[in-house]
Amino acid sequence: MKTTTFNKRNAIVFKHFNRKGYSLFAALGKVVVIGVLAVPTLTYAKADGIATKPSGENADSLSFGEQRLDEVQITGSRAPLTVAQSAKIVEVISRDDIHRAEAQTINDVLKLATGVDVRQRGGFGVQTDISINGGTFDQITILLNGVPLTSPQTGHNAADFPVSLEDIDHIEVLEGAAARVFGSAAFSGAINIVTAAPHSFHIGKETGEKAEDQQRGDNQRIGASVALEGGSFGTFGGDARVSLSPSLRGKGQGWSQSLSTGYTQSDGGTDNSAFRQRRGYYQGSYASPWAAVNWQAGITLKDYGANTFYSARFPNQYEWTRRYIGSVNADFRPFFKAQNRLQSLVISPMLYAHRDLDHYQLTQGSTGAANGENYHRLDVYGASLNAHLDWLLGKTALGADIRKEHILSTAYGSLMEESDWKKISHSDRFYDHKGDRTNTSLFLEHNILIGGLTVSAGVMVNRNTGLDNQYRFYPGVDVSFRPDDHWKLYASWNKALRLPTFTDLYTSNSAQQGDLNLKPEKNDTYKAGAQWHGKGWNLLADAFYSRGRDMIDWVYETAESKKYHALNIGKLNNMGFNVETKFNLSELLFNTLQPSPDTPILLTLGYAYIHQKHETDREIYKSLYALEYLKHKFVATLSHPIVGHLSASWSLRWQQRMNGYHPYAKLDGALRWTERHYQLYVKADNITGHRYYDLGGVKQPGLWIMAGAKVNL
Repeated sequence: MKTTTFNKRNAIVFKHFNRKGYSLFAALGKVVVIGVLAVPTLTYAKADGIATKPSGENADSLSFGEQRLDEVQITGSRAPLTVAQSAKIVEVISRDDIHRAEAQTINDVLKLATGVDVRQRGGFGVQTDISINGGTFDQITILLNGVPLTSPQTGHNAADFPVSLEDIDHIEVLEGAAARVFGSAAFSGAINIVTAAPHSFHIGKETGEKAEDQQRGDNQRIGASVALEGGSFGTFGGDARVSLSPSLRGKGQGWSQSLSTGYTQSDGGTDNSAFRQRRGYYQGSYASPWAAVNWQAGITLKDYGANTFYSARFPNQYEWTRRYIGSVNADFRPFFKAQNRLQSLVISPMLYAHRDLDHYQLTQGSTGAANGENYHRLDVYGASLNAHLDWLLGKTALGADIRKEHILSTAYGSLMEESDWKKISHSDRFYDHKGDRTNTSLFLEHNILIGGLTVSAGVMVNRNTGLDNQYRFYPGVDVSFRPDDHWKLYASWNKALRLPTFTDLYTSNSAQQGDLNLKPEKNDTYKAGAQWHGKGWNLLADAFYSRGRDMIDWVYETAESKKYHALNIGKLNNMGFNVETKFNLSELLFNTLQPSPDTPILLTLGYAYIHQKHETDREIYKSLYALEYLKHKFVATLSHPIVGHLSASWSLRWQQRMNGYHPYAKLDGALRWTERHYQLYVKADNITGHRYYDLGGVKQPGLWIMAGAKVNL
């Protein structure tokens, strides 16, 4: 029966962050739009923490102006909190942000994060150093679906990801020490890469396809996608993905699986920088009302000319790396109640492992230890058990993690008895050195929630056999206050410690010398900021102060030095601020009458500033890493429709690095033609062709053009 509606019904938006079938919302007297809000809050140890991909035809237009349901739970700490309650603010790079960016790799995407410093030694992220807020590449934790991938051998290989941009749902960037959440390796920050759920290809509109599937009520959905591209410097490659997932009628419960693979090769654009990359990634999950189980496995293989990567004196270096990863984790709700679906206790076990192989030649083709050729095999495997409980006095979380780190090498570690040497595959050499250490961490956290106030306090207790077997405490406190629906204020203090890597301790060749007497790094990080959210634009501003002691760097001690030496360089304090604002110009200028509902006009502006204070009693002539920080970084991105299905995106990055580097600006762009089942694109990296240096004597390529196509089968 038709009735006249006299009261205006405001639309509300349900934000589904965890892809579960048990989330609840009230819809009386409302029009409900199913969508997603990219609120910056870092997930812990989950592949399904924050889903940032909107669904529905006009989802993009709602990205800044929607009314929120703030009772959806997320995990911004070791215990899950709602969006409103979370005491941390973390930059979230959504799937839409990734697809709009002119980016070929994960590393390219991270360059656009205001507080992140990405130093590439070659194109396509072949060898990349990633750091946060003036730290070094060894001082961050990198996770894939909450599983740690950080290498205790060296952070130079930490960015060997088995996934491509097509596999990713979003990337979460946490700035500042986070030891009490992610362990001791999260010294200056953490980056969590979260993969997309099976059947999430997001090329064009999907609403009609999902509706048809829902009407059929199939038990399973099958999807596939293929991408091919080629361009400058003999570059070509491709990706393929296939998935099997439960039907929508099953509310996401049941089995899900996906498999992806990719290949890229190139001449590299500069002398001795040709590379070849292969990767494969498999993930699966099972969901039921009382449990969710996730597992993943991946492989990455890279071969590349290393130019002057580690020393300008040797322009013909060569390296290949191999990475194999695997993990399984679960969430169990033992007291799940089928009728009201309340859950007060969640138990989350996890097993994980990865093996890294590294073959390095100081001069390509020259073999043997005397000529600077080394082999390394690193094995990391661990187990963790976490639990969180909601009760009268708040939310409490307990956890434990034990991780074994073992290296076999021709150079790193202690010399073994000859009878214990291990043959190296495809070589006549043997692993004759080994190193072992075991890291044990215990976690305790409690969250107090009173109105718009959240106080999250916790501590990590850590013991490492590579240090002195003593237990050490690393506390932290995060506080947030939300006075209204627009503002959120926050402040935090956290302590952290980082052990030297095996490279820091044992390297000894004609270009570098490690030091077995290195002390672990220690720091205290203080952070404060504010976030404002309004119709059509967001603003985030924060300031930080990191107080570092016994910091590690590779340095020339005098002007006559011929080797970089690993040293504790004394006190190193980094202080600075970040400001970032995002505008939905379609919403601001055109209100709801956008030029294209599928491609709004989005503008992002960000600026980061760092000041460093260094105090030491050691003589230092030149720094290789810690003192080469970014003093200024400015980022601007713009995406907009052109005509019909044609759209464009642009990114401008200007930065000034200390320790003798010249500032430079880099402009990138992309054109895309997007249909429901396919996309055609042309991307241009470094449009002005400016030749610049990002690290040491490695000159970066000029204009790099790529063209490609993606098809959703």
